[in-house]
Amino acid sequence: MSQKRQTAIFEPKGDRSSQIITLTHDYPAGYVIPLHFHDRDQLVYASRGVMTVRTSEGAWVVPTHRAVWIPAATPHTITMSGTVAMRTLYLKPKLARALPRGCCVVNVSPLLRELILHACATAALKSAIKRQRHLIDSIIDQLETIQTVPLQLPNPSDPRALRIADVLLADPSDNRPLSRICKTTGASKRTVERLFQEDVGMTFGKWRQQLRLMHAMRLLAEGAKVTHAALESGYSTPSSFISMFRKNWGTTPARCFGMRAHG
Repeated sequence: MSQKRQTAIFEPKGDRSSQIITLTHDYPAGYVIPLHFHDRDQLVYASRGVMTVRTSEGAWVVPTHRAVWIPAATPHTITMSGTVAMRTLYLKPKLARALPRGCCVVNVSPLLRELILHACATAALKSAIKRQRHLIDSIIDQLETIQTVPLQLPNPSDPRALRIADVLLADPSDNRPLSRICKTTGASKRTVERLFQEDVGMTFGKWRQQLRLMHAMRLLAEGAKVTHAALESGYSTPSSFISMFRKNWGTTPARCFGMRAHG
């Protein structure tokens, strides 16, 4: 889970005269952008495919029509599930003051989507150019009211909780109760439950649920059928996964990913 053993590469985005610099790139399934950071805030949008962004603080799954906000100087990696069409805006720090100074997944409205795609047709946007200034203002206006999405899996820092997390990250389909997993890691069930609540700000049960949902979404993006994604992610039945997916997203995975529910 930890990225402490890696050395982050600094990728400066020069051109100080531009308020926004853009990047358009398509990546094959499984491609990993290694640990790096920028001197600008970054809005990474997936117009196709699913991305997983990882930092020392945790992981964020970014499905189609969502984006991840990555503040400047945040070392991160990005892993592609399925073919990913990435469209990125690099903003001057503090240009979008309403967004948090930590990573988060955000909803991309139809208007913001069109603004991002339109901006990416130009390498850089400068406020000194009137037409571009209007586009910059429209993007910032949309970012001021953007909604965050709970698609984060925070990393526990306590070694005892981290051992539990690593066991489940290695196999999200592991259905053993926490008490049995604890026997292999040298910590009591009560201690682990307390550590997760204190360390990551959510119960162990909620963390495990989040892990399963995020893993299933990555599998679906890679072309897995819903039944396979559900069982490989630790759900007892496809219907239980579909119910959880609908609860979080207001739709079914089959509709979201354009796949059949069984097979």
